[in-house]
Amino acid sequence: MKEKRNITIIDKKQIPSEEPARQYYFMDIAKKYVAELAEQKGAPLTFCVTTFGCQMNARDSEKLVGILEKIGYVEAPDEKADFVIYNTCTVRENANNKVYGRLGYLHGFKKKNPYMMIGLCGCMMQEPTVVEKIQNSYRFVDLIFGTHNIYKFAELIVTALESDSMTIDIWKDTDKIVEDLPVERKYSFKSGVNIMFGCNNFCSYCIVPYVRGRERSREPKEIVREIEHLVQDGVVEVMLLGQNVNSYGKDLEDGISFAELLRRINAIPGEFVIRFLSSHPKDATTELLDTILTCEKVGKHLHLPVQCGSNRILKEMNRRYTVEQYLEIVHYLRQKDPDFSLTSDLIIGFPNESEEDFQGTLNLLRTVQYDNVYTFIYSKRSGTKAADMPDVTSDQEKRERMERLLALQREIASEHYKRYLGRTLRVLVEGPSKKGAGWLIGKDRAYIIVEFEGPENCIGQFVDVRITGTKNWAVSGVLVDGKDETKHDSE
Repeated sequence: MKEKRNITIIDKKQIPSEEPARQYYFMDIAKKYVAELAEQKGAPLTFCVTTFGCQMNARDSEKLVGILEKIGYVEAPDEKADFVIYNTCTVRENANNKVYGRLGYLHGFKKKNPYMMIGLCGCMMQEPTVVEKIQNSYRFVDLIFGTHNIYKFAELIVTALESDSMTIDIWKDTDKIVEDLPVERKYSFKSGVNIMFGCNNFCSYCIVPYVRGRERSREPKEIVREIEHLVQDGVVEVMLLGQNVNSYGKDLEDGISFAELLRRINAIPGEFVIRFLSSHPKDATTELLDTILTCEKVGKHLHLPVQCGSNRILKEMNRRYTVEQYLEIVHYLRQKDPDFSLTSDLIIGFPNESEEDFQGTLNLLRTVQYDNVYTFIYSKRSGTKAADMPDVTSDQEKRERMERLLALQREIASEHYKRYLGRTLRVLVEGPSKKGAGWLIGKDRAYIIVEFEGPENCIGQFVDVRITGTKNWAVSGVLVDGKDETKHDSE
């Protein structure tokens, strides 16, 4: 049992039943508790939110930060803060072990700080065995909640502050989406925007549908309204977020498609680029492809995870498309725009992947000519169908296949990027490059990584860069004067 905090409990009357009014009511209460504790401490209470996992988690963390700042917490640079929150990922089991290790590290801080609270949220908390382990082995944790009720954060903080026991609030699933809660963006010039939550695909290797729940889409008017406000606030890159964005709208009464949503966002005034990453090939319709090609603000890039070049393995993965169907999408895009940028995810060493299966993946790379691929050696994930599949391929053989695949992709990309030499790209500058002092890095509308020398005031701006060099993962160039009339490759 944890020590109860020394606060004057507020008598709660006429708690609103509707959201988000209910959460703003609890924010007011939490703000009073935080002010009282800060007065006892003699300094503002601080917080540290650490994010593990995907862009969906990163966006959720921005919501946590928004609420914490709203109730009076001040952000700290490290985990010696008064409120430490781990927003967890559970795609791979070693991610869970990392969180357990960090909790042991925090325990020492908490023993010395009577104001300290520890909160855990995110996908890992949706696993009953995880929650049970934390209850038994990490009883100093104050608050546990999952992926479905993050909007209740303010209410849960109040409960945790008032309680002398661990607060646990885990939902198995939900159809609820709450709008208009505080959000504190990490970047002033770019922002993720949730358009949907959950996943219905049940790939045999993936735990996400079990921890994120079924697909549920936000209303299009709410998405457009949010993006309008972001653009008015100076945002020039909008990343649409979801586990599978191109299945957006299937659960809505009006049946709006992802393509139609893109067209509505594209019509918002202002210069900004629309990006998205999490697409499933089975939902890549001709309507969607044509929309990407014709809407000027939509990035000319598609991240289309193929996972494998073998139909046998794709069936075992429950991916619900064939290599031939996947290549039809690629050929359609490349026929319309030979320079269209494609990236993908690949899993090497799925249970019982043969050399013939692996050769199919290499042949797929040669055919598609990806700009970049994100590769993973298969990692067994308990709770998934694939975890029970027999596997006779050795770890050494899997690693050797990975090296062969990476060598081929380096060769393809190195040659592929040469097509940009001499061109001028319109680049959104994201920040300093690791290349050295004075170097910046950004991406063009086709998601091509570009490095160049330039002043820091370019960060967050669109600039023109003439390409003079290539690598196997990026291009480099020189900043072009605004009077340069070279045509952009993306126009």
